[in-house]
Amino acid sequence: MLVVKLMVAMAIVKLATNMAATDERAASDVMKALARHLNCLNEDSKTTRRRALEAIKKDTIDKGLSGGVLQEIFNCLLKSLLKCLSDSMERCRETAIHMLGDFIRCVPHPEDSLPYLMPALAQRLGGKEILEPAEELRLSTVEVLTLTVEVCGSRHLAPYLDDMMKILQRTIVDPFPDVKRESCKCTVNFAKSIPEHFHMQAGCLVKPLMQTISHQHSRVRVSTIEATGAVIQYGTGKNLDDVLSHLAQRLFDDSPQVRKAVTIVVGRWLLQLPDRYSYFHKLLPLLLSSLSDDIPEISQVATDLWRQTGALWEKENEDDLKDKMDFLLTPPGLYPAGVERPGLGCRELVVRNLSKLLPALARDVADWVVGTRVKTAQLLYTLLLHAEDHCTQHLQLLLSILYRACADPENEVVTNCLMSAKLLGTFVSPEVFLKLLLAHVKTPSSSSSSPHTPVMVLGAVLAGCSRDLLRPHLQGIANVLVQPDVCQEYQQTVYLEHLLSCVNVLLSLCEEDCGSISLQILQMLITVHSLSAEPQLTDQVEQSVLCLCRVQGQAAVTDLYRQHMAQLLQWLSAFHQTWTSYSAQRLQLQVIATQSGPVVGEFLPQLMSLLQKCLHPDRDPEMRLHMFTMLSTLLLDAGHTLDSQGRFCEHLDGFLLELLLPNLVWKAGRTAAAIRTSALSCLLALLQGGAITPGQLLAVEEKLSPQVLSCLEEDSHLSRLLACRSLSVVLKLIGTSLHADALNKIYPEVLKRLDDSSEEVRAVALETLGRWLASLGKGYNTQLYCQHLEFLFQQLLLHLDDPDSRVQDTVLEVLKTGSVVHPSLLKQEVEAVRDKQRSPIYCDKLLQHIQSLPKDTA
Repeated sequence: MLVVKLMVAMAIVKLATNMAATDERAASDVMKALARHLNCLNEDSKTTRRRALEAIKKDTIDKGLSGGVLQEIFNCLLKSLLKCLSDSMERCRETAIHMLGDFIRCVPHPEDSLPYLMPALAQRLGGKEILEPAEELRLSTVEVLTLTVEVCGSRHLAPYLDDMMKILQRTIVDPFPDVKRESCKCTVNFAKSIPEHFHMQAGCLVKPLMQTISHQHSRVRVSTIEATGAVIQYGTGKNLDDVLSHLAQRLFDDSPQVRKAVTIVVGRWLLQLPDRYSYFHKLLPLLLSSLSDDIPEISQVATDLWRQTGALWEKENEDDLKDKMDFLLTPPGLYPAGVERPGLGCRELVVRNLSKLLPALARDVADWVVGTRVKTAQLLYTLLLHAEDHCTQHLQLLLSILYRACADPENEVVTNCLMSAKLLGTFVSPEVFLKLLLAHVKTPSSSSSSPHTPVMVLGAVLAGCSRDLLRPHLQGIANVLVQPDVCQEYQQTVYLEHLLSCVNVLLSLCEEDCGSISLQILQMLITVHSLSAEPQLTDQVEQSVLCLCRVQGQAAVTDLYRQHMAQLLQWLSAFHQTWTSYSAQRLQLQVIATQSGPVVGEFLPQLMSLLQKCLHPDRDPEMRLHMFTMLSTLLLDAGHTLDSQGRFCEHLDGFLLELLLPNLVWKAGRTAAAIRTSALSCLLALLQGGAITPGQLLAVEEKLSPQVLSCLEEDSHLSRLLACRSLSVVLKLIGTSLHADALNKIYPEVLKRLDDSSEEVRAVALETLGRWLASLGKGYNTQLYCQHLEFLFQQLLLHLDDPDSRVQDTVLEVLKTGSVVHPSLLKQEVEAVRDKQRSPIYCDKLLQHIQSLPKDTA
């Protein structure tokens, strides 16, 4: 058997020798035929050199010679072809480059050319200046270099490491984008070919790659990222810090392919980088950020790579994780619905690096670039989803990050951070997070730049908590939120919205359990309602009040107010002496009085006591102004508010004599005048709303009328108008019951208003005089008080000749009413002025009316 093998080996050697000899003869024959063309390559004529190269190509490459023959020919032609690379004619250089590529691709031993090829290419491409002016030829040359790396083994390329690095340093930053891409491709192949040697000089390629990574062409950026991945992976790892910030910027790239390339490169580093354990805290943010990419493909790639990373780490640290692998398979309660729980290895990687990641997040969440802040907020959510209950030990820093992020003007940042806050409620015990959060809510200036952010975060955290865990802390939460410094200090809409959000979370999460804090919740809702300037927010408050009714099993809002009205009034009365027009308590009282409906009539003693103190003439004028406006609204519908129980009459004397009349006393100043106007409005509402009976009004008329009559002289036309209307209603209610002396005090003051500058006041004054005349019953002695009637008729007849026909018509109707009182006197006065007026028409109409009266009246 051994003899047979020896004989076969000898036959093979002999055959190879014969084939080599044959190839040498064939090559020799071809070279003899090419001798003339080779000589032509040294000619001065460009055309001659070009034709010579084309002829050589035709007689060698294009003839399809065997590999052995081509190898011999290539060895002979190599120097001449390399010399042609510096030919002055572009076509010659182009042909020479393509021939080099064809030979390298076809010959069996292309590595034999390396001692001549590599120095020539290094000289051509690796110098400080670009020797090849044509972009396409530089591209072709780099393609030849890439081909050389692909076909030559690592054993042959290693000696030429310096030359390759010189070339790549220059071509990676070449002005031509295609050259950059091809150079990056060559870098990847070269790094993979000689990893045991490449790491020694890999660092020199980092700078040119980072100069190219932000190129305007997305395909160039993709190629650069891939080359960077190879340089770092097959390098020493010392340059990782130099590239991370650049790769992080590419995560914001508009091109999905660029972001995908970054994701793949970082994922491979996490799986294959020799010293990856040292860089986990730097690489994790890049890969985890891609989990939330807008493009599903990128997100899926990142998910797969992250899952592989966690599984690999879990396998490598199996002994350390043995206990956790057995007991941590069940996800925490309230785990986000529809979210797949990361594997144990992934969770452990995040937990062990979280302390190194959070400080960077705290910095980036305040970055001036919106995209960075959005990515940071998304990354925070991902980290907390992995960290689970380990968030507890970092809670202080996490809350600080959330406060800052929730004040961001970008909605997407805020949305992601509120999702993160909800995770804190899921994973952290309420006993722990409430201790910090409630302290920050009470003193927001020490924890955040915006006072609303702690309240906003509190609402989100509570939303992630469980009802059972939160139940023991409801009273503490409510007691903090209802404090004046918390719910009344800030009146910005955004603050009130988040305070309302906290209330709604408690109502929706704890439902019936909120019965123990029903009063505090109602106080907060009243406060938000009173301070709100937005109708939409007010509507939301009303819905929350209805929700509070439902969770307590109450049929209507009035039942809720009935349950707590005494406590609410006591709550407001505690500091009434400090109230001003800007006090929240004044607004809260207005909400309680108007929203409680008929319930307010059940607690009149407490309410009247509070109003008496607040409407004292010595109190803040503007506050009193608002109070009277509120009372006017209530009195206009007294039957369904203040007098819902028919008990307002018991407090009427105090209301008039202690609240209204003292505020009608004249004082100098516009503010005092405005208060008198509002008090008159309140008086008119009292008279018109039915809360006072004629008998009650008659009892206080003697004290009331002088104050109202004095208001007829007010500078404000509105005050004069309200005073006239009030007198008109008084006469309507008790005019026939008034003593003649009381009546005679009224009409002279009203007569003066017939010359008022306001047409509206004149009209109401005439209406009042008509009611005054209608009030003169049988008890009015017309003979005794004839002078009063005579003066009144004379003044009215003057206005019967008014230029305004509408005034004349009104005066005529008033005089017709007066004709019943003393017809003869009126007839006498009319006849006396008939011929003095511009037109006797109205006098004649009045005389006709008097004539038509029954004889006993006349």
